[in-house]
Amino acid sequence: MCGHCGCSGALHDEQDGSDWHVHADGTRHSHGHAHDHGHRHHDHDHGHDHHHHEHAAVIELETRILAKNDALAARNRAWFAGREMLALNLVSSPGAGKTTLLERTIRDLAGEFAIGVLEGDQATDLDRDRIRAAGAPAVQLNTGTGCHLEADMVARGLEQLRPAFGSVLLIENVGNLVCPAMFDLGERAKIVVLSVTEGDDKPAKYPHMFAAAELMLINKIDLLPHVDFSVERAIGCARAINPAMASLCLSARSGEGLAPWYDWLRREAKTARSAMTD
Repeated sequence: MCGHCGCSGALHDEQDGSDWHVHADGTRHSHGHAHDHGHRHHDHDHGHDHHHHEHAAVIELETRILAKNDALAARNRAWFAGREMLALNLVSSPGAGKTTLLERTIRDLAGEFAIGVLEGDQATDLDRDRIRAAGAPAVQLNTGTGCHLEADMVARGLEQLRPAFGSVLLIENVGNLVCPAMFDLGERAKIVVLSVTEGDDKPAKYPHMFAAAELMLINKIDLLPHVDFSVERAIGCARAINPAMASLCLSARSGEGLAPWYDWLRREAKTARSAMTD
């Protein structure tokens, strides 16, 4: 259920008990609990004013939802800090190769530090099973009709996962380049994975996601000879949106470029462990 991107579903306002239905085209209307005494209004101006008030109410509701999420994310962040954990939020379009990258990372860094995974998908336990087969504990977080993970889902997942002190938590978000950009999970950083099969224009098309990310991983570079993708254009476009964002090119399948990714992970994990002593 997400009224932020306009996908179909419903938002419930806990404050006044009303439900907002969200259509596929992004239009919304309220199923409030106010009593209708049968009065019909045919005044055009009144109808326009009513629509304006409904729109304002939806914005207010969405603001409260995000504020509540941010408060829970701050609680998660403090929990990670107290345990000297590195928590990362991996985001991408479906099929960009997040799960394959996690599998390879878990196997290659086995014994170097503990890694736990929270797997976000609308349905199935397929990715959780893949991660466990790679050698890391994993908990599946299914969102149903939801298109992103939220901070309270992560908190519930942590209760099941029980990650080790000083470990690395990799959160694989639902495949979506829109809504996950808006929802803080308490992570140290968002990492956006961009596959060369998607096109080098994705940063321009989804600027909010790339603005929110600290690192961009351009994946599947082993396919560059077979696709129309310019690494230079993709990086240039991303940096125009977010000049501070770092970029790495790699192939989770062939192993090319993984060493700089692992070095980045090591530095961030060390920083997380030393933050409490600074």
